[in-house]
Amino acid sequence: MSQDQLPEEVLNLYRTDYQNFKAPSGRMNYIDHGPKDGRPVLLLHGNPSWSFLWRDLILKLGRQGRRVIAPDHVGMGRSERVSQFLRLADRMADIEALLDHLQITSFDLGVHDWGGAIGLGVAGRRPHQVGKILITNTGAFLSEEIPGRIALCRVPYLGRFLVEQFNAFAWPATWMAVEQPLSPAVKRGFLEVYATRRERKAIANFVADIPMELDHPTRPVLQAVDDRLATLRGKPILICWGLKDFCFNQSFLDAFAVRFPEAQQLLFPKAGHYVLEDAREAALEPIAEFFGPR
Repeated sequence: MSQDQLPEEVLNLYRTDYQNFKAPSGRMNYIDHGPKDGRPVLLLHGNPSWSFLWRDLILKLGRQGRRVIAPDHVGMGRSERVSQFLRLADRMADIEALLDHLQITSFDLGVHDWGGAIGLGVAGRRPHQVGKILITNTGAFLSEEIPGRIALCRVPYLGRFLVEQFNAFAWPATWMAVEQPLSPAVKRGFLEVYATRRERKAIANFVADIPMELDHPTRPVLQAVDDRLATLRGKPILICWGLKDFCFNQSFLDAFAVRFPEAQQLLFPKAGHYVLEDAREAALEPIAEFFGPR
């Protein structure tokens, strides 16, 4: 198959398994793949990706008989572009509404990047509904660390201008978030939904919602997410981590290890932030085994 083309089964995810519903923040598009009677796995992306991030894992789990739900957060991917500034609390509410809409009361969870704070925040609110948890290159707690290249994108006015006008977040991620070059088709897949300034607004908002300042409105929300992580201890947890992540570095991995000391760790010394792109089957096989067919 050409490096310029995505596999037909990936394209079919967005032809046949792509649905939408009215979340509190706006229209949310989501993949619903696999048998409807399979145990659900909820996969949550971060910034600046979308459900495309999970495409290979979605297909792999579907072949195992799992039902996979992978939404595009409102303002991201192919979901609705809305005018309001959505914060962590809004995005958690959207995911809870999706679960309620689909009448899902028991599920497994996979998170990446901002999906960690969102998904683990939801899980902490309803721990009785959550089974296995996959944690990949993310955070769900306050940190004083922020890479200079991300801090630049938070500079008032300038940061938003760079992100929205020049795509200075999603485009650099296609080479800064990986150690192995993405194929043209995969690179296009990550970027095609962020082709215009309007489509990139939520990317800038996600960056601005990083609670670095003491009076930041998301700071107490993220602290509450961290406080509730204790309710998830004892659950089967797999931490899959690319150790060359310039953003979610060793300190974040160590912080999760402290919070979940019994978690399994699957570490990739040569993988970056988009760990599933760099590690490929070396990560996908053990993750699929971890989630299992049921």
